[in-house]
Amino acid sequence: MKKRIWGTAAIGCSVLLGSFVGAGSYTFHYGEGFSYFRKDPASCVNCHIMQPHYDTWLKSSHHAVANCIDCHLPHEFPHDFIAKAENGWNHSWAFTFDDFPEPIRMTARNRRTLEDNCKACHGPLTDQMLADHHRPDERGAVSCLHCHSNVGHTAPPR
Repeated sequence: MKKRIWGTAAIGCSVLLGSFVGAGSYTFHYGEGFSYFRKDPASCVNCHIMQPHYDTWLKSSHHAVANCIDCHLPHEFPHDFIAKAENGWNHSWAFTFDDFPEPIRMTARNRRTLEDNCKACHGPLTDQMLADHHRPDERGAVSCLHCHSNVGHTAPPR
């Protein structure tokens, strides 16, 4: 009798595991999951809500020098992979369950990453300004986005 119970449990666990792996694989394939491992900005428009941001980036001053990853992800390992995984999970959840504000907005963490990347690329230019004036953000730091919110993207149409 014990062999039959263990055999049935093993079959049940195998079916459950196979269903989970199958559904996860299908979802990853359907959502073009491998495209997110590339640096191609076009992968960001897999989600239709990002199309206006992509279109405005194409027309921006940063188009020739920076892509989505350059501005929106940390540049150091492993922080880049951690942020990409966290953003991927959050975006997948939000878009699957239609749980996001429109127009979409950056989280405070992603805004800090963007600010840090602005200052990293434009350090020689911004160091003097940071020493002088400019309005601080919620962390008490100078916010590039306060005046330059449309540099990487022009204002998307509403």
